[in-house]
Amino acid sequence: MSSVATNQKVEFGRVPLGRIAMWWVIASEVVIFGGLITCYLLYRIRYPEWGHEAAHTNTWLGALNTFVLLTSSFTIVLAHAASTKGELKKVWLYSLCTILGGFIFLGVKAVEYTTEIHHGFTITKSVFWSFYYVMTGLHASHVIAGMTAIFVVALKARKGEHLHRVEMAGLYWHFVDVVWIFLFPLLYIAK
Repeated sequence: MSSVATNQKVEFGRVPLGRIAMWWVIASEVVIFGGLITCYLLYRIRYPEWGHEAAHTNTWLGALNTFVLLTSSFTIVLAHAASTKGELKKVWLYSLCTILGGFIFLGVKAVEYTTEIHHGFTITKSVFWSFYYVMTGLHASHVIAGMTAIFVVALKARKGEHLHRVEMAGLYWHFVDVVWIFLFPLLYIAK
C-alpha cells in the first residue's frame, strides 16, 4: 500500500503546484459559470419568447468583443512562449497587449450596457435581461481579475522573476475567453 501512495506522490511531484492550483481555481469557476449557463438554457427552452428579447442585443459588438478576446488569447500565448525563452521585453510587451485587449473588451461592454439601458433594457426588465447582465457582468469581473493577474505577473517577469507564472495567468485568461465563447452565441446569436 505504501508503494501505491509513493507512486501517486511521484506523479503529482512532476506537475508544478501552481499549475495544479490554477486548474482548481478554473474548475471552481467552471462550476459557477456552468450553473448559470445551465439555468439560462433551461429557462430559454421553457420561454422561447426570449428570442425576441435577445434580438435587442448588439451582435456586432458581441462579435467585436469575441475577436478582441481571441486576439488577446493569442498575445498571452506569445507572452508565455517568450517567458520560456527568457525574452523579458517580449513578455512585458505581449502581456500589455493582452491587458489592452481586456480594456477594449470592457470599453465595448460599457458601450453596450449604456445603449441597452438607454433603450430601457435594464436588469429588472425581464428574466432574460437579468441573466444577460449577471452573466456578462460576472464575466467582465473575471476579465478585470485576469488583467490584474497578468499585470502583476508581467511586472515580476519584466525583472526576470517568476517567469513560470506567465503560464498560470495565461491559463486563467484562456478560461475567461472560453466562457465568452459560450456566452456570445447564447446571448447574442440565438435569437
